[in-house]
This record gives sequence, structure tokens and C-alpha cells, in this order.
Amino acid sequence: MAALRNLAAEAAESQSQEVPVVATMDRRVIVNRGLTAAALLLWALALQANLAFAQFGPARVVVAEAIDQEVSSGEQFVGTVRPLKRAVVGSAVDGRVVEFPVNVGDRVEAGATLAQLLTDTITLEKEAADAELALRRQELTELENGSLKEDIEQARARMEAASANKEYFNLRLARVEKLRRENAASEEAYQEALSASLAGSENYLATKAAWELAVRGPREEKIAQARSRVALQEAVVEKLEDQLKKHTVITRFTGYVTAERTEVGEWVSRGAPVAEIVALDTVEIEAFVLDSHVGYIELNEDVVISVPALPGQVFTGRVTAVVPQADERTRTFPVRVQVPNEIGGGGPVLKAGMLAQVTLQTGATQQATLVPKDSLVLGGPAPMVFVVVADPQNAKQQIASPVLVEIGIANGNLIQVLPSPAAKGMLVKPGDRVVVLGNERLRPGQPVELAETPAAAADGNTRP
Repeated sequence: MAALRNLAAEAAESQSQEVPVVATMDRRVIVNRGLTAAALLLWALALQANLAFAQFGPARVVVAEAIDQEVSSGEQFVGTVRPLKRAVVGSAVDGRVVEFPVNVGDRVEAGATLAQLLTDTITLEKEAADAELALRRQELTELENGSLKEDIEQARARMEAASANKEYFNLRLARVEKLRRENAASEEAYQEALSASLAGSENYLATKAAWELAVRGPREEKIAQARSRVALQEAVVEKLEDQLKKHTVITRFTGYVTAERTEVGEWVSRGAPVAEIVALDTVEIEAFVLDSHVGYIELNEDVVISVPALPGQVFTGRVTAVVPQADERTRTFPVRVQVPNEIGGGGPVLKAGMLAQVTLQTGATQQATLVPKDSLVLGGPAPMVFVVVADPQNAKQQIASPVLVEIGIANGNLIQVLPSPAAKGMLVKPGDRVVVLGNERLRPGQPVELAETPAAAADGNTRP
């Protein structure tokens, strides 16, 4: 409680400060750049009221030691927020717009429809092509399945009937020939019997061939021709499907509509723009760095970004490119930093075109007090760290003492903490035990108990 009173008293004497801060890659650090003594005093009094409202037992926490380490100094460079992707989406075909469901500022997911063109005629062509394809496939199936058992039996029956007829006509011809030799049959009767015998033999050969064809099934050439007809018709259907898809203009990535280039009822030509989309879930900031500093910048290093238009908000990005070509007039090199954006109710927090200030390493080293990033408590008007100290009223008990800090250079999972003018005389020193787990719900001056493992601290913040 005494620590809380001291914090409030010191806050009343402090002046407004602009506090540089650093954020981790996965969350944004919100601070009050115009930190006033009155705001800090109200915050401290609110914490005191919470303590008076309820008594908490010792909180189980995990701690880590603050360390002293050499870090590179940093310098701010001006840059501009840009979308990671930008596309002016156009139409792939000529057509009339019948639907335009988006407006400027709308968020659209990848694959979402931007405009729908009229497709009545091509839809009818597609239905006719589908029917033709179904016919071709059935014809192919019929050939591949071969002759039915019933068809084979029918061909066999016809062949046997023709064989019987052939035998009959042959016997008849033999009788007529015998009668003709005995002058008992006319020449006309003989010719008629001969013709019938020949016809019977030919009919038998034809029905036998038909039976053999039925048994053997369709020729491979016929099946191949049928397959080719199916493939040809499938290509026709695919072409129509592709044309139908092109009549629906979609976005290829998730983003925001920044410009409308058409409207319902308007005729668009192939290649004409429909809408402009920018991807802002992750943004890119391009800063220009002097040639004397660019050699110290490393790819994938974490950097701190602040935006003058968003006071009190600081972001962490990652260096993704150092362009090895300087502007010959200014001797500066473009350095590109990717920053995960935050999407709120009003859309993306970082918007394309915003001015940004990027803190990059410039080479010089300095001694710094570093603490784990998880030790920072960032919900109040200024960053704060809880240091575990002995209770001045009970030497056997340990308490959490809040220390207001300013944030400096990030170094992996560690971050530099500097003395805050708002916390006169109170600072984090190398060797101090800072709370890294369980600190979000701590109250200033609250008794604490050190947990041996993170799981033990997460099991419950307080004990009865």
C-alpha cells in the first residue's frame, strides 16, 4: 500500500512525457504519449480503491531476472504505410454488369464476387453442351460394355434358322436336278431351286458373321472414335464453364475495396477495370536509411514502428528487405518492414498512406537493462513492470512493487527498460526479479508467492 501511495505522490509531481515504446510481434502496445500527472494519479487511486474493495491472498507468479546487456542503439526513420498487395481487378470478357455487390471501404475475402456479368446466352449454350456430352458418354458406355447376352442369343437363333433354310434349299435343289435329268422338271423349276439354294447359303453366311460380331463385340477403333467424341465434347463444356467463370469478377486475395470503377447496367469491355483492392491485414512500411546506417540493419530483425496519426499506439514489425540500390540524390536505401495490422470495428488500424516512424538499429552499442517482453504490463497509461521485493512491514512476505518504465530497444524476446520521469527514483535494476507470468491481474503491493513452473502460476492467480 505504501508503494502505491508513493507512486501516486510521485505522479502528481511528474510532467507530460512522450514515451517511446516497443511492441511484441503478436500484439500492439498501447501507451499514452501525452501521459499527464493527473491521469497517472487517477489510475493509481483506482488501483488503491480496488485494494480497499477486496483483500487478495498471495498471488502465484513466475519471475525472471532483469539483466545487463549490450544492445545496438536505434534511430527513427520516416516511412509510409503501404498495402502488402494492390490490384486493379478487371473483367476478362465483354459483358453487361447485372450485379455489383461491393462498395468503397468494404472488406472482401479471397474469392468474393466483385461484379457479375450477364450470362443468359452462355448458360443456354452450356446446358446444350452438357446434354450433348451426356449422349456421347452413353454411346461410349454402350460400346465399352459390348453386346448384350440377349443380342448374342438372337444372332445365334438367326444363324441357325438360316442354316436350316440353307439345308432345305440344298435338298430341294438336289431333287429338282434329279427330276431334270429324268426330264420330269422344267428348266424354270431348276433355275428357281438353284437361286433359292444360293440365296440360302449367302443368308447363312451373313447371319453367321453377325453372330460372330455380336460375340466379339465392337471394334477397338469404334471405341476409340467414341472416346474422342467424348473428349471433344468435354473440351467444349470446359470452355463454356471457363467463360461462365470469367463472367464473375472476383478478388484473388483478402483486402479492402478502395475504388469502384463500374456500376450495375454498365457495359464493360475485356480488360476494363472493375474495382481496386488493397491487402491490409499485413502492411509494408518503406523507410529510407542513410548509407552510413544501412550496413547495420539485418533481415528479419524486429523493429519498432510508431504512427503520428495514431498517438499512443506502437507496433512491431520485421525487416523483410534491404534494397541494395540507393537513391543517388539522397544516398538513402529503401528498407521494407512488414507489420501485422489490427482489424477493428472501423477497419484496419494502419491504413495505406499513413506516415510512420521506424526505429532501426544504427550500429552503436550501449549497456542496457533488459527484461522479458512478457514482464511488461501495458493496459494502463504507461508501461509498467512488477518487481518482487520484500514487504517492509513483514520481512517474511514478498510483494509486487509496480515500476513505471519507458521502453527502448528490442533484442529478441528481451526489451530495454529505462527509468520513467513519472516514477522518480523507482527503476528496474539488473538482478531485480520481474514478474513474467501472473502479472496481468496483480495489484500494487499485493503479496506474491513464487511458482516453480509456469503451469503452477496459470493454475490460479490467488490462493484463499
